[in-house]
Formats: sequence, C-alpha cells, structure tokens
Amino acid sequence: MMQLDSALDELGFGGPSTFARASAQARLTRALILRALGAIYVVAFTIVVNQWAPLLGARGLMPIGAYLARVQLQLGSTSAAVWQVPSLFWLNHSDGFALGLGWLGLLLAACVVLGFANTPIMALLWVVYSSFVHTGQSFYGFGWEMLLLEAGFLAIFLAPLWNPVGERQRAPALSVIWLYRWLAFRLLFGAGLIKIRGDECWRDLTCLYYHYETQPNPHPLSWLWHQAPLWVHKLGTLFNHFCELVVPFGLFGPRRLRLLAGALSILFQGTIIASGNLSFLNWLTIAILCSCFDDSVLLRCLPIALRERVARPALSTTPLRQRVCVGLCIVVALLSLDPVANMLSPRQRMNASFEPFGLVNTYGAFGSVGRTRDEVVIEGTNADPADDQAEWKEYEFPCKPTDPLRRPCLITPYHYRLDWQLWFAGFGSPQREPWIVHLVYELLIGEPNIRQLLARDPFPEAPPTYIRISRYRYTFTHWGQAGWYERARLETYLRPLSRDDPQLLDFLAQHGWGPHGLH
Repeated sequence: MMQLDSALDELGFGGPSTFARASAQARLTRALILRALGAIYVVAFTIVVNQWAPLLGARGLMPIGAYLARVQLQLGSTSAAVWQVPSLFWLNHSDGFALGLGWLGLLLAACVVLGFANTPIMALLWVVYSSFVHTGQSFYGFGWEMLLLEAGFLAIFLAPLWNPVGERQRAPALSVIWLYRWLAFRLLFGAGLIKIRGDECWRDLTCLYYHYETQPNPHPLSWLWHQAPLWVHKLGTLFNHFCELVVPFGLFGPRRLRLLAGALSILFQGTIIASGNLSFLNWLTIAILCSCFDDSVLLRCLPIALRERVARPALSTTPLRQRVCVGLCIVVALLSLDPVANMLSPRQRMNASFEPFGLVNTYGAFGSVGRTRDEVVIEGTNADPADDQAEWKEYEFPCKPTDPLRRPCLITPYHYRLDWQLWFAGFGSPQREPWIVHLVYELLIGEPNIRQLLARDPFPEAPPTYIRISRYRYTFTHWGQAGWYERARLETYLRPLSRDDPQLLDFLAQHGWGPHGLH
C-alpha cells in the first residue's frame, strides 16, 4: 500500500493525505496567481481611469446613462434590468463616481501586486471591475474582459480569507487551483476548436500569412513576422494547433506532463505577445497557467535567502473553507454545461457568457482571419468639401495605422479601446457602428474629452468646418521599402458632415446622443 501511495504521489494523484500535501505545496502558486492577477487589474483600471469618461461618460461616445435607460425601458422594471446588467452604476453613473471606482480599483490592485491580497479585496475588485464590463457596451465586449472576471471570481476563493501576510498562512484549497486549470483548458481548447472549424486558412495552414498584417493593432515585430516565408507561417500554424488542441489535455495529466503542458502553453502565449498588441489577453492567460506549477518548482526560482521562509509548514485549510470550495466546484461544474455544449457544437460561439454574471464562459479568438486590411481614416477641412482641391487633414490615433510612415505602436498589455473599435469599423458601415458618427460630431465641436484620445489633432486651435471618413486599404511594406505600410484610398465611408447638418443631428438624437439626446 505504501508503495502504491508513493507511486501515486509521483504521478500527482493520491488519496486525501496526498491531496492535503499537494494543497500545502501550493502557497507559492497561489501567491503567483494573485500577484499576476493584481498586475492585470492594475492595467485594466489604468485603462478605466484614462479612457472611461471620453468613451462611456456623460460626454462620451456611448454614454452609459442612455444605455441604462434603454435597458430599463426594454426589460420593463429596474429589478429585471439590474439582474440582466449587474453594475454599481445603477446607483450612480456620473463621471465622478466612475472615476472614483476606477481609482479605488487601481489602489486595491496595487495592494494585491504588493502581496496584500485577501478575500474581501479580491471580491471588491471583482464587483467594481464587473460594473465597468457589464455597462461598457462595444468598448468592453471582448473575451479578455470576460476572462478577467472569471479568473477574478475564482481568486475570491483562492486568496487567504483575511490575513495575507501572516507567518503561517493556511494552505490554499487545491480544488480552486484545479478550477484555474479547467479555465485554462476551456480557454485554449475553445480557441483551437473555433479556428479548426472556422476559416479554411486554419486548415490549409496559411492563416498566419495574413494575420500579422490584418490583426487589430500590429506592433513593430508584426511587420517582421509578416516578412517570413510561407513555410514558416505554416509551421507557426501547426504549432498553434498543437498548443490549443493537444497540449491542453496535459493540464490534467500526471505532474510531469502537467508541468510540460504549462511550460509549452506559456511559451505559446509569449509568441503571441511577440506578434501583436492583443490587450492583456495573453498576459492574463499566462497568469491563469501559473496554476500548473507547484511550490517545489517555483521555489527554485526564489533567492536562497527566501526559500527557508517560504518553505515553512502551512496550516491546514479549515473544514468550512473546504466545504465552501466544494460548493464552488459544484457551481462551476453546473455552469460549465453550456460552455462545454458550445465547444462541442458545430455552431460554436466565440467569447460568450450564458448567465448575467459571467462566472463560467466560453472562449475563442480569430475564428476567421481577414485577407486584407481596410482602415477608416477621419479627415477634416475648412474648405468647401465639394472642391476637388480641398485640403483634407487626417486625425491620428495612438495605435491605429493612419500615416504609412509612422511606426506601429508597442503597447501590450495596455489597450487603446477606441483604436481597436476603429479596426472593427473598417469592416462595415456607419449604420453598423453608429458610435463613429457620434465621434465625428464630437470632433466637429472640439469636445476636450474626445481630443485627449488622439495622438495628433490636425486642428489644434479650432475644430474644422467639415469632417469626412475615408476607407483605405493598407498593406505592409517589404524589406528595402520606405515606411511601414503602403495604402490606397478605396471610397468615402462617411460623407462630409458639418456640426449643424440636420441628418447628423437627427441620427444622434435617435441614439440618445448629441445636443438633443440623453446623457
């Protein structure tokens, strides 16, 4: 029997005693996950503080006041609206309140990074950030927001109940560590399935030939990756499929296989980070993948002086905490039924929640890859727009291709939300992306909140008389060519508008924006 227990221990399995020992050896794992999540929260709340008011504030492009009013009207009662869109902004949606919540979240996140993480702090971070996500509309409708909320919810149960810096902390519940591995599996495997089922280029291994050029926000290394020969792109696509469709099963395997799967998955995320600006998605994925490693591995990364202090015996998890975590596992298992069914469905949805709080979600990215890069470029003039000789000056955004000679930005894990949405706008029309018409109006009246989102305002003294939007096709240059892009104008995306254009004002009023709309 002792030999059997020893063999099971070596493989990473075992009975209750093995489970308890493994739990006691996960304190560094817990600390690493919590600090990494704290760092992601720091980035997320920095984005809130810098960008919430111009995007979603009272004078923002999609004011949450108008949004909450529409939700309440559609659902017929305040209670139904609060359940469907859970957020602290039902109490107060003023810009000052939002800024205060943003700074509160930033302060709490900094405490977590410094090691002062406990259950109340992680719970408050989750409640505050979920308030922004649930009311952020198009600007917060991304998979990494859902992922942060799901990972942040689990952190409430992973963190020490109260004292995060005691001499002898209680061991974390190993069941929560396993829930992080389950989250990592769904994240990676779901992304792999949606690719192999989606665009044909993922099956013929040519998607990366296009992806580096056509992704939302390329950075300088994206240009370099794009220059590689086709066989390199095919190998990269095969590596992608291996890491998303095969490696995730190793997360539940014996210890050595789990460590290898975690290391490969983190390497894979690193290659994605090195190829483009995808907000904090891949950094957050790395934080979640830290659940694959135990203290015996992580101790080797610490200075010798700290190893003895960290290696002190931990107190056992309390029976009450164990029961709570068992309840959590049951809840997650039940809420996982829809995401698993979605993964198995031939009509798999990408980045979807199945209940209002987003506790267990389904994930996926780049199920289809664009073959061309069409960008909208906002241009202003003080001349007659009907004059062919009119000079149109271009607005520049921090991380969006406009000037072909300007180097792409490198900002990951930070995220310019407006720049990303402008990439989406290039696919459709102003009717599909009505906020872009509001953006034009705010530029026409010189709204200071909006101007702070610009990298360069071509009309610094006073706004122009007319603004139009053109659609251009951008392609990366090649070795030896000047600049980073070549471009060609395709068409007028939005006709020239003035600030008093009746059709513009009527359009804004229909959406509850502008001078006659709700704010």
